Order: sequence, then structure tokens, then C-alpha cells
Amino acid sequence: MRTNEIKFLVNWGDTDMAGIVYYPNYMKWFDIAGHHFFRSCDLSPSRLEQEEIILPILDVRCTFVKPLYYEDVITVRTRVNEINNKTIKLNHEVWRGEERTGFGYELRGWVKKEKQGIKAVPIPEKVRSILNHDVHTKSDITQPLFNA
Repeated sequence: MRTNEIKFLVNWGDTDMAGIVYYPNYMKWFDIAGHHFFRSCDLSPSRLEQEEIILPILDVRCTFVKPLYYEDVITVRTRVNEINNKTIKLNHEVWRGEERTGFGYELRGWVKKEKQGIKAVPIPEKVRSILNHDVHTKSDITQPLFNA
């Protein structure tokens, strides 16, 4: 199944008073990694919205293994874990070099915006095919490593 990697620099604002990454940042990184994942396979949320499709998060989980610190460079590896009738489950792993510091998932719905509100709808076969394709992509670091 399809995978994507994205790198981040841990910023000062990502840490707590002890200098350790504050846990909600994992959820932020999962969300950003999920959006980059969908962009990498031409399913960007902004493009899908033109077709009245949105990808809301229905469930999320994270397990913390090792602490992260200010100026750590991390890689979030995202892969499709499950494609059900109306949901997509993305697994995320957070790495600092060769050391896994956390892992988790996002469960996203395939939802159509209608006049009456929103409604989960079946994922089209074309999208299933794209997500099932065994491709690995990498996204650029989204924040500068050093200010020159």
C-alpha cells in the first residue's frame, strides 16, 4: 500500500517547560502528514473539496515511546493501513534518525457535503486503486532547519 514520509524540525513552541515535545504536537504532525500523504497521490483535500468530498478525522490514537526535544529533526512515515467501505485508516510512525519515538493512526471518513449536511459515502474504486498502489513518496521539510 501507498506510503509517504515528511520531515519536521521540532520548534521551541512544540516543547513544554521541561523542554520535551508537548504531546498534542504528535496529533498536529499526524494531521499534516496525512494532508501531505493525500497530496502525494493527487487526492489533496482542496482538490477533493471541489468534488464536495471532505476527509474528517473520526478516530485517532498515539503511543509515545521516547521523548523528543527542541531542534530534533523528525520523520513522520505514513502508510495506508485499511481501506473500508467509507473510511481510510492511516498509520503514522515518528522517527528521530533510526529511533522510533511514537506511533499511531488516524481514521478518516470519506464524506460528501450535501445541501442537507454531510454524509459518509462509499470510497470510489479509482481512489481505492490509488491508495492500494505500492508507491513510496517523500515530502520536503516544511520548516527551515537553520535561519541563514
